Amino acid sequence: MEFIKDGVPDVGPAFLNPTEFFDFDNDEVRQFAYGAAAGAGTVKEKAINLFYAVRDRIRYDPYRIRLERDLFKASSVLAAGAGFCLPKANLLIAACRAVGVPAAIGLSDVLNHLCTERLRHIMGGKDKFLHHGYAVIHIDGKWIKAAPAFNIELCEKFDVLPTEFDGESHALFQEFDAKGRRHMEYSADHGIWSDFPFERVTSDFSNYYPESFYVDAAREAANSAFDAIKDAERKKFEEEKPIA
Repeated sequence: MEFIKDGVPDVGPAFLNPTEFFDFDNDEVRQFAYGAAAGAGTVKEKAINLFYAVRDRIRYDPYRIRLERDLFKASSVLAAGAGFCLPKANLLIAACRAVGVPAAIGLSDVLNHLCTERLRHIMGGKDKFLHHGYAVIHIDGKWIKAAPAFNIELCEKFDVLPTEFDGESHALFQEFDAKGRRHMEYSADHGIWSDFPFERVTSDFSNYYPESFYVDAAREAANSAFDAIKDAERKKFEEEKPIA
């Protein structure tokens, strides 16, 4: 696996071949890529089509996080039809490689200023997302970052400006939402890899987050505790509304 801490990689086979996580040797992944890129005549057009296919056909769901290898495979997120930023980025990378476009994965830490109460509770009160993942795609001689995490329906519901991709400029999360509120803040850049660094990501997750963030049983317990807190708040007399 190639790792570039600063700068960008040289284009080579490491960024074109299938891997355990960028598994476009899987028939479904390959057909997904071919179908989404159909009709595109240039590398840029292929990358744009693939970005929007992953962004909007795969629903963003941060409650699917588990520290299991299969979860992070492109084929797994495609089969599930939903996933969080890392598996969705892996699918975009695999799809790009399937149609001959070099691609890698980049990782950064982000602060989510619009995190929901429930998600923050499950994250143990933290608002930092370690290792937010995005594709890094080689188009017309340069490497371009593209984060396909938030599908358009989610953006509309949360008043989040959707991440748009023109194949020429980086397409990362917006600093502000549609109402001018702080949305995402990139706080650290961890570099670029030729394959998904599973051991690093899962080790850092387990050291930083409580189990409720990545273990199903613990997440269900945290959900129940959150619901109990909200039920208790609703039972307070001062929270009730008088009858008109």
